[in-house]
Amino acid sequence: MKTIDVTVLTSDCSTDNNQTSPSYFTHKNYSIDDYNGLFITERIESQNFRHRMSEPGYFSSWHVAGDPTLIIIRAGTLRLGLRNGEFRDFSAGDMFIAQDHLHKDEVFNNELHGHTAELIGKRPLLAVHLKLTQKA
Repeated sequence: MKTIDVTVLTSDCSTDNNQTSPSYFTHKNYSIDDYNGLFITERIESQNFRHRMSEPGYFSSWHVAGDPTLIIIRAGTLRLGLRNGEFRDFSAGDMFIAQDHLHKDEVFNNELHGHTAELIGKRPLLAVHLKLTQKA
């Protein structure tokens, strides 16, 4: 069976103490079926999509994505940073799912939650954001 591997930025919500973990990177494999040489996943529902543009020098401090969002980079390089110092760069042609979020009714903790987003280089960032209807 063929699969497509997608990077996912996520967090875990503990039901024991209603507290969310720091954000981390993981992967999701989607099974793909062969339709006469066209390999495709099952239909994945989405709510809406938006075009995004950010200018060189863009930086967003600690935040969470909230709703699961598939982000497809069209131009530029976006760096996502984690609390543990890990980061990943996503450039034209790359995609990832951002779904780090807080437990219901939890208050954002600026020392624990979220990720940063920074535009690397001198090119504007062009991306497409697709809001997914469910956690990936």
